[in-house]
Amino acid sequence: MRLLLDTHVVLWALLVPSRLSRRAAELLRRADSELLVSPASAWEIAIKQRLGKLPHAAPIVVAYVAHLAALRADELPIRSVHAMRAGSFEVDHRDPFDRMLAAQSSLEGIPLVTNDLAFSLFPEVETIW
Repeated sequence: MRLLLDTHVVLWALLVPSRLSRRAAELLRRADSELLVSPASAWEIAIKQRLGKLPHAAPIVVAYVAHLAALRADELPIRSVHAMRAGSFEVDHRDPFDRMLAAQSSLEGIPLVTNDLAFSLFPEVETIW
C-alpha cells in the first residue's frame, strides 16, 4: 500500500513514535507499505526548525535523507501539476505545505497518513490515522 506521510507523522515516527496512532504505527512498520514523503515536508521542517518552532528537529535537518532511509521512505517528487493543483484548491486553508500534500495525495491517489483535521477541507484527499 502506498502512503504519503504528513510532516508531523515523519517527525513523530523519527522522534516520538508513541504519538502515532496504533493504525499509523502498524502501517509504517508493514513491509508491504510504500512510504512516501513530499519535499514540502523537508521544506516545512527546515523552516520551522530555523524559526525555533521545532528545536528538537535539528538532527533531522542535518541528515534528512538518512532519516528518510531509516523510515524506509522515499521522496514523492513535486511536479508542476501538483503545484498547479495546490494553488487551485477552492478551500479556505492557507498553509502551503498542507495544500501541496493535499494536491499530491489527490492527484496520485495516495492516502495521506495524518492526524490533522484540516485535511477534511479537501474532499478528494483520503486520510488515514
